[in-house]
Amino acid sequence: MVDQSQTSAPRRRNQELGRYGEDVATRYLVAQGLAILERNWRCSLGELDIVAREGDALVVCEVKTRTSRAYGTPAEAVTVSKRSRLRRLAVRWVQEHDVHPAEIRIDVLAVLRPASGPAHVEHLRGVV
Repeated sequence: MVDQSQTSAPRRRNQELGRYGEDVATRYLVAQGLAILERNWRCSLGELDIVAREGDALVVCEVKTRTSRAYGTPAEAVTVSKRSRLRRLAVRWVQEHDVHPAEIRIDVLAVLRPASGPAHVEHLRGVV
């Protein structure tokens, strides 16, 4: 029998780290002048972390958060297959919300949370 307390603690830490990164990314985007339309939107295809608007563009944001670069940068975690899924999710979001933006852009926000000090945000625009 598996001890649930041992398996749920790492998952809980990862969820907390993910939530932290999304909060940091949201504040960063707002400071950059983007309007947040939705967070953690889900459908049968998956989840969009942040959906925002910048001018006439709809901006779908994937947030990746890490505590170190030991396993690569946060941005490196957004694989080709993940970018492909983000494109499909963006189309689904537009269809379900019946909006017709002039542009749909997919960005990655890579958040590095060091052991001390403020988080570092790298904003990669138009990754697909």
